[in-house]
Amino acid sequence: MKKNLALLTLLFPALFYLNACSEDATGTNSAAQAAAENEDPHEDHDEHEEVGDTGAARPEGETHGDDDEDEGHEEGSDHVELNFEEAESLGIRMAEAESGAMTAQLELPAEIRFDADRVARISSKVEGVVSRLYAGEGDTVEAGARLARLDSRELAGLKAEYLSALSAERLARTTLEREERLWEQKITSEADVQTARADHFAAATARKAAASRLYAAGIDQRALDGLDEAENDALAQAYVTAPIAGRVIRRTISLGETVSTDGEPLFIIVDDSVVWADVAVYKEDLGKVEEGLAVTLQGDDGSVMAEGTIATVLPVINETSRTATARVIVDNPEHELKPGQFVTALIDTGGARSALKVPADAVVSVEDNLSVFVPTGDGFEPREVRTGASEGGYTEIISGLSAGERFVSEGAFTLKAELEKDAFGDGHDH
Repeated sequence: MKKNLALLTLLFPALFYLNACSEDATGTNSAAQAAAENEDPHEDHDEHEEVGDTGAARPEGETHGDDDEDEGHEEGSDHVELNFEEAESLGIRMAEAESGAMTAQLELPAEIRFDADRVARISSKVEGVVSRLYAGEGDTVEAGARLARLDSRELAGLKAEYLSALSAERLARTTLEREERLWEQKITSEADVQTARADHFAAATARKAAASRLYAAGIDQRALDGLDEAENDALAQAYVTAPIAGRVIRRTISLGETVSTDGEPLFIIVDDSVVWADVAVYKEDLGKVEEGLAVTLQGDDGSVMAEGTIATVLPVINETSRTATARVIVDNPEHELKPGQFVTALIDTGGARSALKVPADAVVSVEDNLSVFVPTGDGFEPREVRTGASEGGYTEIISGLSAGERFVSEGAFTLKAELEKDAFGDGHDH
């Protein structure tokens, strides 16, 4: 009993302290609540108006309206705003798309090549050392012109053999003539005459064989006739000459160089006054291409470079490209066509057809798409089209534009420039 009273005596002050703390906390909360109720109710309203002004909390309708405006700007980026007066001042002209007659043509790639009959690869016919050069790369030469001179021991030996054979033949002829006179005078025997005739025949045969070897070495009959009167140092001189007229496009020798008969060509001469245009014909078009069809060759800018007809269609299809070759022989007097050059061949396959066509300058490339410009309510916009054949300054329109529709016939490049200028300023890439 005494122990319990002692515990109560100790715990009572603690309980009293805890009760006092709880009352203080309750009072504080009540004061704070009262203060909050006495605040100006308009302060919260003012705070919402400030947020609204900054745009952080816009009405739903306004937010959608701004988004629609941005989206409209994106969609109208491929558009040039011009009124009638501005378009007139820029030279913009419009027309209605209409159909017209177009010749049935094939547009195929072609490559210019040398005429194989007008190319000369010239090698030496004897071994020797180059002692003089008469022509270099880029020079124009005539047929028979000297290109180089060689000092050749081989040729000197062949000429010496010929001169020896020529001398032996002359001696045999003299002996034969003498024996025949003596036979007529009954001074010599018939056997001596027959022997003289056999010796002369053998000598003549030896001389002809020596001459043939000189012909093979490039010595002509004129040089051969004057050989026995030539200077001694001329016996070793061999000349490399041009077999055709043309232009030297390659020379592989230099002074002092030793050349042989089995080496690479010393000179290459070409005559490009006539060239070949080899047209690559796809197998699906082979049935439309035949000899005699008219062909127009165009450059990259569409200009006409030459005209001709198909001379032959080779009966072989290339295994790699799966194309056949139609060859056009083209006169090239001004040397404008260069072998190795690629051109476009327009082959007239005959007949005519109706097609929707527009001036070629009306078709421009916009964002890598072929397009024509068409009018809108407040300007012009590009419309993608699919093109076909081109002829006489006009381009066929297969799709994207209909007959009767208005389009920009003049000034398409001006509109494209305006479009690209606006796009660059907006940060878009056209």
